[in-house]
Amino acid sequence: MSRASVIARRYAKAMFEIARERGAVPEIGEQLRSIAEAIGNDADIRKFLSFPNIESQRKAEAIKQALGGKVSDEVLQLIALLIRRGRQEDIPGVYDAYTQIAGEATGEARAVVYSALPVGEAELAAIAERFGEITGKKIRAELQVEPSLLGGIRVRIGDRLYDGSLSGKLARLEKALNS
Repeated sequence: MSRASVIARRYAKAMFEIARERGAVPEIGEQLRSIAEAIGNDADIRKFLSFPNIESQRKAEAIKQALGGKVSDEVLQLIALLIRRGRQEDIPGVYDAYTQIAGEATGEARAVVYSALPVGEAELAAIAERFGEITGKKIRAELQVEPSLLGGIRVRIGDRLYDGSLSGKLARLEKALNS
């Protein structure tokens, strides 16, 4: 496990304990998800957070103003703390670790379903149900379209990767032929 993931897990565990005390585990998870996605999808936010000439305290205050009223005070304090400590790149890792910790505690797991094409809600629910049978957990599936898969799906649940994609099958075939 990398140093960044160990650190992210520590922050996530502390946030989970706070969320459990408040009875707000799913809400906090959703807030962390939206922040991690916003940072991941917006190059301007990433650039602002990584710009070295802006003091971390000013970055934290700007984020607090932008998110104030939209997320809980605990999440706001966590994000500000990460920014002040120069760990803004760990925010998506904190979200991933939080969902894993919360899932372990509640018997749920988050699955990221990668597909070459968009998948309908019914298909996504069927995939979640099938992987729920495999893992013995209630699966919450999120879809990410990844055209490089060519076809099929790839499913990541925690540290496990189930690869049924065409690109994965071709890579395994190539490896077998080259052996």
